Amino acid sequence: MKQDKSQQVNRLTRREFLGRSTQAAVGIAAGGALAAKTLAAPAVSSRIVGANDRIIMAGIGIRSRGKDVIEDFARHDNVEVKTLCDIDKNLFADRVKSMRKVQGKAPDTEQDLRRIYDDKDIDAVSVTTTNHWHSLATIWACQAGKDVYVEKPGSHNIWEGRKMVEAARKYNRMVQHGTQIRSSVAIREAIEKIREGVIGEV
Repeated sequence: MKQDKSQQVNRLTRREFLGRSTQAAVGIAAGGALAAKTLAAPAVSSRIVGANDRIIMAGIGIRSRGKDVIEDFARHDNVEVKTLCDIDKNLFADRVKSMRKVQGKAPDTEQDLRRIYDDKDIDAVSVTTTNHWHSLATIWACQAGKDVYVEKPGSHNIWEGRKMVEAARKYNRMVQHGTQIRSSVAIREAIEKIREGVIGEV
């Protein structure tokens, strides 16, 4: 089905934005692109995000890595972190204080990630929970019409990973898996040296 030029521009702009946000979250200055299909909003979404609109996000999992990732997203002018979510409510006071400094506005807090998915104002989520929650949290987010940045490992087995891909495609969601370090200069050099036989046969 053909799309008019305005739809194409909106899709490209959002794709570029999410790509840059993800790179910022892992401290990469350049490179990387999101692999995605169309950005047509599913029926569950209550708002259509235009090229000049703000992206409303939630951080699911805010301990250690999760804190850094969601704060990096919040540093973009067109991103608002609306809600921080974690099972450990003892983290909330410190994280809300930090986020207020970053974006000039205190986010809400929530212990149950399902409440995040019920919020129709939220466009995208950052999933930095404990590893065994990554797959299900991503699938639920796609079903709820949210785009996703999910930290590694995306899944514990092939079946889970395939279900994540199926959900992203079925609900036309953009899902970025946080494996950008594989593109770092040091990692690429190490792989090259291994292939050259520096440490012998592997």
